[in-house]
Amino acid sequence: MAGVGGGNDFQWCFSQVKGAIDEDVAEADIISTVEFNYSGELLATGDKGGRVVIFQREQESKNRPLSRGEYNVYSTFQSHEPEFDYLKSLEIEEKINKIRWLPQQNAAHFLLSTNDKTIKLWKISERDKRAEGYNLKDEDGRLRDPFRITTLRASYVLKNLLIWFFPLQVPVLMPMDLMVEASPRRIFANAHTYHINSISVNSDHETYLSADDLRINLWHLEITDRSFNIVDIKPANMEELTEVITAAECHPHQCNVFVYSSSKGTIRLCDMRAAALCDRHSKFFEEPEDPSSRSFFSEIISSISDVKFSHSGRYMMTRDYLSVKVWDLNMENRPVETYQVHEYLRSKLCSLYENDCIFDKFECCWNGSDSAIMTGSYNNFFRMFDRNTRRDITLEASRENSKPRAMLKPRKVCTGGKRKKDEISVDSLDFNKKILHTAWHPKENVIAVAATNNLYIFQDKIN
Repeated sequence: MAGVGGGNDFQWCFSQVKGAIDEDVAEADIISTVEFNYSGELLATGDKGGRVVIFQREQESKNRPLSRGEYNVYSTFQSHEPEFDYLKSLEIEEKINKIRWLPQQNAAHFLLSTNDKTIKLWKISERDKRAEGYNLKDEDGRLRDPFRITTLRASYVLKNLLIWFFPLQVPVLMPMDLMVEASPRRIFANAHTYHINSISVNSDHETYLSADDLRINLWHLEITDRSFNIVDIKPANMEELTEVITAAECHPHQCNVFVYSSSKGTIRLCDMRAAALCDRHSKFFEEPEDPSSRSFFSEIISSISDVKFSHSGRYMMTRDYLSVKVWDLNMENRPVETYQVHEYLRSKLCSLYENDCIFDKFECCWNGSDSAIMTGSYNNFFRMFDRNTRRDITLEASRENSKPRAMLKPRKVCTGGKRKKDEISVDSLDFNKKILHTAWHPKENVIAVAATNNLYIFQDKIN
């Protein structure tokens, strides 16, 4: 069966897997976000231990033709540490909630990372030279005695003034082993009362927004001590609270437009030119609910866990618990496309509610041409949908099929009746294995899938 990716028929094959094979996975090692940079040459992951690991794509080698630009560790650093809010007696986890790259302007790379409360701007730069031959420091970096810097070469007496001449040396740059440095350039703190769930870099590349459960703030990348509150849905009486903000994103081309989704399954598009506080939306996207299918779980499963603009800016995609929907920004009353991710779980909602899986927040992503979309499921399955042909495929991130260039076999879930040989029954799905975070290379058919503490990278195999 051909794969899904937009354009030509092709199949997906295994490329790499990163992470330990241990059965007992440490909580701190669980991957919590995955993000390619704008060129796709770098891939960043964040984990629950507050660490950021950046992978760099190697250049294709004639000696290793099968490597085809593998991703290898480029830099690893501790982005956030656990903290304690003494005013509220709350522990602040170090878990990285989101990573967003900034467009590259020079040799260095910049990214934003956030935990529940604090956003940091990191600079990732390379050093392969060091300065040697300082006048005031010795080889160990210690300051020299200024009176012993050099020997006296000449002195002159001029109108009772003694003038000393020292042969000063000019420091030179000497080659050294390549060192990748990650340094925090800005720390944006103390602006969110509730947990940050989204950050999004604006198309002007000077500002970005951050969203928590009830508010959205607009920041300038150069200013850390203040931000502008552009959305505030907190009611005067918290008992009247009916919905929370679940995700937010800036438009890819119009720096005045952004969207945010809610736990009620609605999406609001706002224009910052209309007012300083965007408490009145410009557009309101909501699909009418079918009264016949309403149940106790309706509101929970309609909560939107992710919203993403297409690269073109014409569409946006939302993920709720059971489906992915594509919306045309010019049509608010219903989505133009709806894709069922795991409809076979509708009969299992009661048990999924009891084990809290119903509250899992699945992300979604577009391919580079906006012709295909990808999102995760349970049992380490992930789903892909071709928007042109309306075909879909279920694939599995597993070490059992982790030979280089090994083809990924489509997986099928048996929803009832007699189970076929290559199918898996709904009852045997492992709900502890879940694909929440995925990323698609912006220019090529290369995908990154986070499965607990492992990062799988797959690529296409053109027929």
